[in-house]
Amino acid sequence: MLERVIDGYCKAIGYLIAAMLAVMVVLVFGNVVMRYAFNSGFTISEELSRWLFVWLTFLGAVVALRSNSHLGTDMLVGRLGPAGKRICMGIALALMLYCLWLLFKGSYDQTIINWSSTSAVMEVSMAWFYSAGMVMAVLGALIVLSDLWRLVTGKLDDDHLVLMQESEEAPHTPANAGK
Repeated sequence: MLERVIDGYCKAIGYLIAAMLAVMVVLVFGNVVMRYAFNSGFTISEELSRWLFVWLTFLGAVVALRSNSHLGTDMLVGRLGPAGKRICMGIALALMLYCLWLLFKGSYDQTIINWSSTSAVMEVSMAWFYSAGMVMAVLGALIVLSDLWRLVTGKLDDDHLVLMQESEEAPHTPANAGK
């Protein structure tokens, strides 16, 4: 059940990211055309594009976490047996939960501090800007907790005990997981 929920919100995030990217392209390209052709521009373009980029980055990190697309190295873990990989994965997931907690706490503090501050151009509360970290931390924690649950209950097979890929060129598959 939780796996379907996570897959569903990751798919929705993918569509949201595509929409954000499209808006950013239109804003930035439109602003460039306006500056060169008409010697003017959209004042909101730079600020909104920056905000969208921050949200796009944090939401993209959630999707990458779900698909194990973050880069890493398995130089040590790849040489371990299944029990060693399980222990290392458990430690890694616990550390990831701690990092997500730190991200949530820091983003929450910044959101509260900046609640009454507004952005220069859009005049929107800066809390929306800083809340991207909280959203990423909560959605990422659900993924990490799901992976931890599957590890603890033994629902992960030995081919899926490495949670990253070695390089961008080589997709993470069981065939090349230990290479």
